[in-house]
Amino acid sequence: MDVMPSTSTSDRHYLNAWLPPSTDRVLLGLLFLGFLVMYVPAYLELARTVWGTDEQGHGPIILAVSLWLFFSHRYVWAELPSEPQVTLGVLILCFGFIAYVLGRSQSFLMLEVGSQILVLIGLILLFSSISALRLLWFPLFFLVFMTPFPEALVSATTGPLKSAVSVVAAEILYGVGYPVSRLGVILNVGQYQLLVADACAGLNSMFTLEALGLLYLNLMKYTSVTRNTMLSLLVIPIAFIANVVRVMILVLVTYHFGDAAGQGFVHGFAGMVLFLVGLILVLLTDYLLGFVLKEKTVQVGSP
Repeated sequence: MDVMPSTSTSDRHYLNAWLPPSTDRVLLGLLFLGFLVMYVPAYLELARTVWGTDEQGHGPIILAVSLWLFFSHRYVWAELPSEPQVTLGVLILCFGFIAYVLGRSQSFLMLEVGSQILVLIGLILLFSSISALRLLWFPLFFLVFMTPFPEALVSATTGPLKSAVSVVAAEILYGVGYPVSRLGVILNVGQYQLLVADACAGLNSMFTLEALGLLYLNLMKYTSVTRNTMLSLLVIPIAFIANVVRVMILVLVTYHFGDAAGQGFVHGFAGMVLFLVGLILVLLTDYLLGFVLKEKTVQVGSP
């Protein structure tokens, strides 16, 4: 009877190849522990504050997807030659530490959480290579989408977005015969008044949909630069349209089923509708781009 080779042997091979022979694994373990000591408190603060809101509830999902993307590249990463860039790695790592200290000491979450990207880049350059950084650029970049924005920036950007979404939603509903009027970002439908909140049409929801579009592009791995560029840019108007659809659904639910339905379960469900509409529009736009451009695109499977 033939004995099949154990898959654990292959796994051990990749595990041993993960670190260069000259790397002090004890040092790497201490660095990993130090990373946890630095950023676990930041994650706990995010979970206690912004991750519990409608505007930033996507944060844990972004973090989980980034970790999965890192994990999915583990075999290719293990096969890359070790070519540490000590000077550049130390320089970027120092910038990351400075950003972390400033963010932590001043309770500036954007700087504190965002510094982890610089720290990770520095560690990759110190213990791996520029080739590894090229391989892992997207999961590193994707972490940007879990970084909270300053409240002043969010407020300044969200106001015009809410107004634009309110105008378009009101005009469409009025055009199809619903008794809808608008005063600023307040929509009047029948005997009800609805305030278009930040979560319904703000910067964060559009930012999240942009993350969804970029993740889709990364997973599809198209080789057409034109297709990638156009779709990534078109995600912005797609996000705007998805927000309009979300507001329209809330108005219609409130008008037909009452205020309790609009502000209750359906209000939370509208967030799922936002991403569903966004995903459908991204898929449709991608199909149309492939048809119009008539370029052959190759999808490369993940390693």
